[in-house]
Parts: sequence; C-alpha cells; structure tokens
Amino acid sequence: MISRLRNRQKGFTLIELLIVVAIIGIIAAMLIPNLIDALQKAKQKRTVADIRNTGTAFMSWVTDQASAAAAGQGATQWSGASMSTRSYGWMNATLHPTNTFFYMQNVPSLDGWKYSLLFAYGGNPLAAQVIAIGSGGRNSTWSPAFLSTVTVGGFTPTNYDQDIIWADGFFVRWPGTNQPA
Repeated sequence: MISRLRNRQKGFTLIELLIVVAIIGIIAAMLIPNLIDALQKAKQKRTVADIRNTGTAFMSWVTDQASAAAAGQGATQWSGASMSTRSYGWMNATLHPTNTFFYMQNVPSLDGWKYSLLFAYGGNPLAAQVIAIGSGGRNSTWSPAFLSTVTVGGFTPTNYDQDIIWADGFFVRWPGTNQPA
C-alpha cells in the first residue's frame, strides 16, 4: 500500500486543468469586451480634449487678432458652409508662429483613432463663424459632410463612429447627452 502511494506521480489531472482553463476563459470573456470599450472611450476622450484645447488656443489667437471673439451660441443647427478647410500646416503655423511665442506648444494633427483632424476657417476673425475643428470618429467617415448643416447636440457616448465637431467656442457634436462638453 505504501509503495503504491510513493509510485503515484504528483501533478494535476486533465480534468483539473480543463476546469482551470474553463474558469480563465469565462473570466476573459467577461473582461475583454469591457477592456475594448474602455480603450475606445479613452480614444474618444482624448479626441474631445485635443479638439477643445486646440479650439481654445485658436480663440486666443482670434482675440489677439480682433480684440474680441464671437461668443458661443445656443443654436439648434450649425453650418460651416461659409468656411473653407485648412491644412494642419496652416493651423500649426497659426498657433505656433515662432519657437518663443505660441498659443499651443504641440498642435495635434490626429484624433484618438489616428485619423487626421479636420480644420476649417471662415477667413474673418470678426465673423459669426470663425473656426471649426472635427474628427470623423472611430470609422473616420463623416455623416453628413464636415462643413454641412448638422443638428447641435450630444450623442450616445458609446457610439464611437459619431463625428465630433467643435466650432467657435462650443461643441456642436459631442459624446454625451444634452449637456455641452
């Protein structure tokens, strides 16, 4: 009897290993979707922060150029039809004119999903519509087009394909409910 106990190999049985693997699989199945959602939320929040910071820096430039800036408004529709798109180089040169004087040290060119941000300028710092900055969201597809008429308002924060647009001191489209970001 004692010799049988000594000869028995120590270790886990196949059933025990399968149970442990199944438990790890169940835990992973619960955590991975939450991890993916958290990563998308972080990209969305980074995009919103970059757009807000760039817009604030540009409004500082407008204030220096025109001694005033257009105030944000409570409109229900927004249209960028009077604006023209500008390149990242133009925006960077405007907000970072020299190495010793700048409105923003590092002007972002990409959103959180690594797609190019879009910039538009109305051409006149005293106009009602001066600047627009936008991201096409996770899929980088604009719906409708960037400078077309859109209804001002928030969207479901977990819909990462929605466009994010900041214009003239306020968000036109943002992840959230009806409260401006």
